[in-house]
Amino acid sequence: MKTDSRLGRILRRWVPPLVLLVLFLGFIVQINQVDKVELISRDGQTFEKGVVTEIMQDNLQPDGSRVGEQRVKVRMTTGVRKGQEIETTSSSGYLFGAGCTPGMKVVVMQSIAGDTTISSVYSQDRGMVILIFAALYLLALCLVGGLQGVKGALGLVFTFLCIMFVYLPLVYRGWSPFWVSVFVCVITTAVTLYLIGGPTMKTLVATGGTIAGVIISGVSATLFSMASGVTGWNVSDIESLLTLSNTSGIQVGGLLFSGLLISSLGAVMDVAMSIGSAIGELYAHDPSLTRRALFRAGMHIGRDMMGTDSNTLILAFAGGSISMLVLNYAYDLPLLQVLNSNNIGIAVMQGLSGSFGIVLAVPVTVLLSVLLYPRRRTTCPVDEKNA
Repeated sequence: MKTDSRLGRILRRWVPPLVLLVLFLGFIVQINQVDKVELISRDGQTFEKGVVTEIMQDNLQPDGSRVGEQRVKVRMTTGVRKGQEIETTSSSGYLFGAGCTPGMKVVVMQSIAGDTTISSVYSQDRGMVILIFAALYLLALCLVGGLQGVKGALGLVFTFLCIMFVYLPLVYRGWSPFWVSVFVCVITTAVTLYLIGGPTMKTLVATGGTIAGVIISGVSATLFSMASGVTGWNVSDIESLLTLSNTSGIQVGGLLFSGLLISSLGAVMDVAMSIGSAIGELYAHDPSLTRRALFRAGMHIGRDMMGTDSNTLILAFAGGSISMLVLNYAYDLPLLQVLNSNNIGIAVMQGLSGSFGIVLAVPVTVLLSVLLYPRRRTTCPVDEKNA
């Protein structure tokens, strides 16, 4: 009987999500059937891997800087020139090229027409480094977090895949970036918190609080935009985005706000899950607590979290704008000019709107906890230890 009961719990927990996952995968396959408009002709152009074998002419100056181009020999390891050694150039730019040394793995941009090859070093080959560091992070997450770490890693991978294979295709098809980001946030929140908390009231409370906080962030950003005149059309790369808008119908104006929702999701999720879990533990240890007492306890917990999590978002957006801030400081720009620049306005909007979502997610999550936890007083525990 115990075996049947345990099997039933496993089936109830995993069969419905697996069915939904299969349907979701079918939806992903369908929306990724996209015919992209070619913006730049790349006929004959490829990016291939190679290894620098010789520096034929260096551009290193006595002061350590580089001027002009290097002439190098590269042994190609992929592409139609695989196994061949070619002569090419590497510029001294910070965005393109690389300071080549013998043995360095590089990415070579090639344009091939018959027996003629025009090539240049695009960058150092850092693809494997990125994969190794990502794998090390996931490994550390699993080793330190145990089973919960594994679940968190699965949630992180799922979120990344949703952005790549749900958000981007739908936005490219002309859907509203704002509402697509809301959809992605709802899906990733539900899956991540379900993996971590299981089919429990804690998961339901945290999911509701997270979704509310993210939507509050979006509403705050919209109100800020209406009051300040800062919109998604004021971003620095608007010229390139306008090309996309004219060719594929992408709603460029909504990209800024959709990005804000996605960037604030993690911090809001952290607040909602922590509060939901804490109130759940309080009620599990003392079911006699009234709703008023639970609300007070939840608000005390939430207030302790508001400051640090708000700092998380403010500092994240400030860190992303640090180069701009240093330039403003170095040029000694007037304060009135700095405050009214589009870049500063966007950074302030992102930081404050995300923080609004965090702060107001606290009372929403506490209220959901107070309303939902006592309803299970006579039915089942607040949280299942084997979930």
